[in-house]
Amino acid sequence: MPHPDPEELSLLALYKDWEDGNTRDHLQVCPECAADFAALRRTVEAVKTPPETGRLEVPGPGVWAGIHRELGLSESVHDDPLAGIREHYGTVRPGWAPGEAAAGDVAGDARSGGQGAGQDVRQAEPAAERESLAEPVSLQDRAASRPAKRRSAAWWQRPGPWMAAAAAAVLVTAGAVWSLNQAPRPLAEADLAPLPKYSAAGSARVVEAADGSRALEVRLSKDEAQGYQEVWLIAPDLSRLVSLGVMNSDSGTFQLPAGLEISEYPIVDVSDEPVDGNPAHSSVSIARGTLAT
Repeated sequence: MPHPDPEELSLLALYKDWEDGNTRDHLQVCPECAADFAALRRTVEAVKTPPETGRLEVPGPGVWAGIHRELGLSESVHDDPLAGIREHYGTVRPGWAPGEAAAGDVAGDARSGGQGAGQDVRQAEPAAERESLAEPVSLQDRAASRPAKRRSAAWWQRPGPWMAAAAAAVLVTAGAVWSLNQAPRPLAEADLAPLPKYSAAGSARVVEAADGSRALEVRLSKDEAQGYQEVWLIAPDLSRLVSLGVMNSDSGTFQLPAGLEISEYPIVDVSDEPVDGNPAHSSVSIARGTLAT
C-alpha cells in the first residue's frame, strides 16, 4: 500500500470524521506514517487549546510569507490564512488588538474603586430593591436576581478563527514533514570496477536533497585498503582531482562542494592511501568508474 500524501494526513488530523478508510488502515501498519500523523494531531490539539493569556496578537502577513517561502509551498496555499481575522478586527475596531476589551474593563473597574458598570445597574434599581440587598443573601440568589453582563466572545473563543489557525498550523507541520521525508533526487550514477590487484566492485551516485545540496554515495563490496580508503572526483584527462574524504568502511556519503560541476570531474576513484601524512593521491586505486547522467 503506498504512503499517503501529506494533504491526506492533514485532513485526517483536522477532521476526525474524515472518510478515508484506506489511509486509516495504512496508519495501523506503517509506523513512519503513524508517527507523522501523531505529530499533526498534536499540532491541531495544541492550536485548539484556548490560551490562558488575556491578550494575543494576530501575526502579521510577513509571518506566513516567510513560512511559505522557507518551506517552498505551492501557490495554492500562498494566501495568508489569518488575513480574514486581521481584516475583521481592523474594520470593526481600527487599532484593536485582542485582549484590549477585557483589559479596559478591568482598568475601568479599578479606577472606579471596583464599582464600574455594576454601580450603574444598582443606580437604576428601585430603592426598595437596593435596601433589600443590605440583608444577608446567598451568592447564588444574588447572581440569579441580577441581569447577566453580556460580552461578545473574544476572537480565540470563536470556532472560525481557530479552524483557520489550526489549518495553518497543520499546513506548516505537513510541509516540514514532507520536506524531511522527501527522497533525494538522483543526478548521476556510475559502476565502480576493480583495478589490478584488487577485487572490490561497487557503485556510486550523486543525489540532490530538497534544499539543493548534493552528495556522492559510494558503496563497495568490501574494504581492501592496506592503509585507508579515500574517495576522489577526477577530471577526464586525469590532470585535476578533488578529494571528498576518507571512507572507513565499505560505504560512505560525501557532500559535494557547491560550485563543483560533475561534468568536469566525472570519474569516481577510491584509492588505497598509506598513513604517511601526504595529502596527494597515492597513485594506487582500488576501484574506479565514470558518472553518467
